Amino acid sequence: MALHHFDYILALGTIFAFLDAWNIGANDVANSWATSVSSRSVKYWQAMVLATIMEFSGGIGVGATVADTIRTKVVDLDRFENDAPLLMLGMMCALVGSSLYLSFATKIGLPVSTTHSIMGGVIGMGVALVGADGVIWWGGDINSGVVQVFLAWIIAPFCSGAFGAIIFLITKYGVLRRAAPALKALYTVPLYFFVTSALLAMLIVWKGGSSRIDLNGGEIAGTVVGTGAVMAVLAAVILAPWLYRRVICDDWQLRPWHLLMGPLVLRRGEVPPRPEGHEAVQDYYRGHKTMDQLQAERAAGNDEETAHKVGGEASSDPKVEPSVVAAAEPEEGNEDKLRITGPRPEGGPYSPQVLFWQAKRIFFRGVEQDVVSMQNKRNLLTGDLEMTHAHAEHYDNKAEYMFSFLQVLTASTASFAHGANDLSNAVGPYATIYSVWRHGTLEGSKTEVPYWILAFGGVSLVIGLWTYGYNLMRNLGNRITLHSPSRGFTMELGSAITVIMATKLKLPVSTTQCITGATVGVGLCNGTYKTINWRMVAWIYMGWIITLPVTGIISGCLVGIIVNAPRWGMSYNV
Repeated sequence: MALHHFDYILALGTIFAFLDAWNIGANDVANSWATSVSSRSVKYWQAMVLATIMEFSGGIGVGATVADTIRTKVVDLDRFENDAPLLMLGMMCALVGSSLYLSFATKIGLPVSTTHSIMGGVIGMGVALVGADGVIWWGGDINSGVVQVFLAWIIAPFCSGAFGAIIFLITKYGVLRRAAPALKALYTVPLYFFVTSALLAMLIVWKGGSSRIDLNGGEIAGTVVGTGAVMAVLAAVILAPWLYRRVICDDWQLRPWHLLMGPLVLRRGEVPPRPEGHEAVQDYYRGHKTMDQLQAERAAGNDEETAHKVGGEASSDPKVEPSVVAAAEPEEGNEDKLRITGPRPEGGPYSPQVLFWQAKRIFFRGVEQDVVSMQNKRNLLTGDLEMTHAHAEHYDNKAEYMFSFLQVLTASTASFAHGANDLSNAVGPYATIYSVWRHGTLEGSKTEVPYWILAFGGVSLVIGLWTYGYNLMRNLGNRITLHSPSRGFTMELGSAITVIMATKLKLPVSTTQCITGATVGVGLCNGTYKTINWRMVAWIYMGWIITLPVTGIISGCLVGIIVNAPRWGMSYNV
């Protein structure tokens, strides 16, 4: 029987579940794609489209199991056996605490663990309602109890850093530093397609298959290996010939639709002379100086810092070189900027054309941002970012181009895994609220998460990504270490492996911690700690540490105030 006299809890829970999922999109998903955008493997708007598809698919197909972890393995639900509405209230307050904290963190550009944010809210309400002994601090295994939060601080960044570093070192010494690196990179494309596709298939059959696919161990292994093998063959037969013709043969007339030709693309005639100014591949390191270039510029007083100091006075100072003035306002990345909204049309504030323009501006303002250029702006956390980037080695651009295709695949895989693992953060507590409200008993809170709730969370997450994701993305990526496609795909693959491993263990790790750990691990493969912006890393780690206690305090204080109010006691007699 539905508890209609607690409709207001369901309504408030719906609102704050939306806000929590919105912040997950703006905070967590954005920092997951910052690597791909920063390395220029994909444009910002392309990242938004791919993230929308993969996050929603992962959340709907795989997210129910981890959602159950958030609901049932942090607080002992049996303590609410005779007071199910109190559990509704507690979960609502957990969502309030988590969403308010995430809103603040997203506003100031602090990438935090949305996983630990909602867990902090659940812990806080549990301590306030049933006492500290009602919280499952240690459930006897690695994937239950609050101890998993503290383990994740170690497991997530260090495991993803180790995976990312191992993969990048293999790539660095096996491909990037070898003779003819572009050709060597071409040979690795099918292999990496096999590995990444097999990992994605593994995630699907482990989690999505739990309710719809009945496979045993041997069948799972066959499915995983078979999927990877099919993708590797497709990459070798369709993509590799196209890349050979496009990059090795420098066929500047080749277009993406020529992929449909498969091996026949190799039979195209001789390549005509390339037009002046037409580059075979883009310069993935444009705007990032080598150490020799930076030292030479600073010795001549023409570095970016000098340009910023004198740029505003250039017109009145004849000693300032025009090149220095131009450097004051870098245009790097502007060619990738998407323009949808356009100028404000004429008419009154309530005219149809102006209202339509305002609607476009609200929804598309975020995706129109020039994130790559934003990352170059100095602030207290970036320090001397040019010097940090200068310590990183530059590799052959044609080889980097090969890895840009792999990064699209790894980024999509990581995004799918994120949807599977993190969409549950908002919908887990909300599913408990809805189930208790609908059934009127605690038994309802132990049922499987409905798909419409997963869809609700997925839509909320996507809206947050499109409208405000740029605020986080501009603080990450190149602001931690120099990114390029070869680095980016190993970072994302290392992070995806860690998330998939955690999902198998039902351990709700933070994808923020995974991608940050992988970024640091790959950055250190340059051979020096100076390639890492440790200020930004410390800022991010501080956000991880304060997340759980802050959300716990907000949630616990709020639920404590409500249950001690006379009105709450009267609600049982309605």
